[in-house]
Amino acid sequence: MRVVYSSRYHLDLGPHVFPTAKYRLVAEAVLRAGLVPDGFVEPVPATWEDLARVHTPAYLEALCAGTLSAEDIARLEIPCTPELVEGFRFMTGGTLLAADLALDGSDRTAVHIGGGFHHAFAGHGEGFCVFNDVAVAIRRAFANRQAGSAAVLDLDVHQGNGTASIFAGDRRVFTASIHEAENYPYVKPPGALDVGLPRGTSDDDYLSHLDAVLARLLEQLPDVVFYLAGADPYMDDQLGRLRLSLDGLRRRDRRVFTALRAAGVPVVVVLAGGYARQVEDTVAIHAATIAEAAAR
Repeated sequence: MRVVYSSRYHLDLGPHVFPTAKYRLVAEAVLRAGLVPDGFVEPVPATWEDLARVHTPAYLEALCAGTLSAEDIARLEIPCTPELVEGFRFMTGGTLLAADLALDGSDRTAVHIGGGFHHAFAGHGEGFCVFNDVAVAIRRAFANRQAGSAAVLDLDVHQGNGTASIFAGDRRVFTASIHEAENYPYVKPPGALDVGLPRGTSDDDYLSHLDAVLARLLEQLPDVVFYLAGADPYMDDQLGRLRLSLDGLRRRDRRVFTALRAAGVPVVVVLAGGYARQVEDTVAIHAATIAEAAAR
């Protein structure tokens, strides 16, 4: 298993609920745990040409020129600076590199300490997401003939509205999401399989839904699976109201990797959300995801 990471991911957002410091803290945790004996693989920024596989010319031009409207910036919910755009280009490049490693290497599993920005649409960003890195990676894998089909297993607490919109009507991509029903985004474009759970859903109920979703996903026989291993279904997350425990989230990851490894499917893991009141909890959840990926 190879792990992709860059120190360029720690963006200064000022006082903000999005803890970009978690990327550095997760990297330090997995190093201490001996999970990356070969060291991290360093990405390069996604090219504007690769970003244009998903995003519209008008949106990319506005980002490049710094001319997003006030409405666009409010929808993005983070300050839009040249440094931030460059940081998200690096993180999108990290997901592209992880996809290459999973699809072209012998291990068939790659983890990206970053990525999972599933609220970005083709023509705008929102919800802390500038570029839809997973969609860009899927489109490039198709263009390069590395894969002919893909599945997205989105286990963030929020539904991936941007991803669902981008791949609407594309039968090559199966988008599956388990999320909190009454939470952001309030308009949820339908994916191939959406499971909206009530607030307060805890470990056992969640895992029973996961078993059913994994069965449906593997019926599709995708060439690659992108796993958004969100930490925000955690019971003490600031932006979610599901009630998964640390142990429940680890069992979630174990079931995902066991099922996908048994099916022989290449897996690209991205971290997606995580906003626990104590950042140490978010870091522990993400580090446990990487430990489960390494164990399987």
